[in-house]
Amino acid sequence: MPSLIAALDQGTSSSRTLIVDLQGRVLASAQREFTQHYPQPGWVEHDPLDIWATQSATLTEALARAGAKLSDLAAIGITNQRETVVLWERATGRPLANAIVWQDRRTAGICAQLAADGHAPLLQERTGLLPDAYFSATKLAWLLDHIPGARARAERGELAAGTIDSWLVWNLSGGATHLTDVSNASRTLLCNLHTGDWDDELLALLRVPRAVLPAIVPNCGALAMARLGGLDIPITGMAGDQQAALLGQACLQPGMAKNTYGTGCFALQHTGTQAVRSQQRLLTTIAWKLGADQPLHYALEGGVFIAGAAVQWLRDGLGLVHSAQEAQQLADSVPDSGGVLLVPAFTGLGAPHWDAQARGLLIGITRGTTAAQVARATIDSMAYQSAELFAAMQADVAAQGGPPLTELRVDGGAAVNDTLMQFQADLLGVPVVRPVQAESTALGAAYLAGLGAGLWPNAAALHALWQEQRRFTPQMSTDEREARMARWRRAVERARDWADD
Repeated sequence: MPSLIAALDQGTSSSRTLIVDLQGRVLASAQREFTQHYPQPGWVEHDPLDIWATQSATLTEALARAGAKLSDLAAIGITNQRETVVLWERATGRPLANAIVWQDRRTAGICAQLAADGHAPLLQERTGLLPDAYFSATKLAWLLDHIPGARARAERGELAAGTIDSWLVWNLSGGATHLTDVSNASRTLLCNLHTGDWDDELLALLRVPRAVLPAIVPNCGALAMARLGGLDIPITGMAGDQQAALLGQACLQPGMAKNTYGTGCFALQHTGTQAVRSQQRLLTTIAWKLGADQPLHYALEGGVFIAGAAVQWLRDGLGLVHSAQEAQQLADSVPDSGGVLLVPAFTGLGAPHWDAQARGLLIGITRGTTAAQVARATIDSMAYQSAELFAAMQADVAAQGGPPLTELRVDGGAAVNDTLMQFQADLLGVPVVRPVQAESTALGAAYLAGLGAGLWPNAAALHALWQEQRRFTPQMSTDEREARMARWRRAVERARDWADD
């Protein structure tokens, strides 16, 4: 009887697949990077065909490494980079253009006009989000406006659009299924946070025809059927990467929080069935809906646009290092950054600033500044930005009478960096806890698929699958912590409102 789960983890810089057993153990994994496209300053694109090719290849590779076959799979789970938009022909499955990536800022002017026209309160109340180029709706509208004939074809139902989960399901199902889950839909600026469905008033405001959009489904259950190698394999779990990581960290109780350190840095705190409206310019998002008859659960979220991507910049842009591992070794060769701070606002600043005109800033440089100190400042920037997010998040939670943060569960590629995790604990003033399985995003997809396929009885069973690997306790004095954060805020102010466009 099939008993394995394939967790497809389609990220911003690579596609991965994990093969997971019923004990939550990762039996094998495979990963492939794909090309990033930067056609203009502030623009970021992916080739959808690259995404599908790398994702399908890693499924084949991971199964081979696990010594397993497609027939051993009981279920498939999907997690993905959110907000990134693909537009394709229904008849052929051919993409009409490159995908516009979540980091892309080309629609910043459109979003600024939405805010200037007074639409921000409506958008926040309905979607929990802000009018920012980060989210999907203006990206999709831009594609419909700039590809000749696309808007008319979309209105006739000839085109399909969606986030990456939709693109993967379309291809896995051989073009039979066009859907998205509530967590991904909640990141588009088009989904009503309270109903979990597309909002007609927002579709009209943002000029997106309903006919081009996928159906919205819960995060687990019998969602779709993958047709692979002559077999039908059920797709039973789907979630956006950050919501999947929240579940993968077993943050099942309101008040629990996680931070994922990947290309970007993303902090989420589970608020249960209450959609907390942020007063700190954070986002309210749907965490999950664990079945058609289950309630929506929500989270507060803060997102940093550039985290691990800043290390890629050290490698690809400056040529200071040849790999992320070399960057870590270089940073660890010095006790601190020597007063250097990097504000990596390469594509603007996300929460809590939401400044599309901010740009990157390296400050505190002296004649004695070294490459190692620049590398250390780059890695430190992940912790500084995350500390800002949690300060804002705790202000929102406290305003609702919620409990203070008592620990932070961490995951993602950079969570293996002990120096970074210790510095994060120091800046937060609470323990940072790293699990045995640091790849919580893919595990969250596996857990959802297992729940949807009935392999685990309920969400409570997931607690037993989560294990602590190491706990980092704060070692910095309150005075030093506050002084460092004050200096960081000064640097951020100098990076803001810089670009002219």
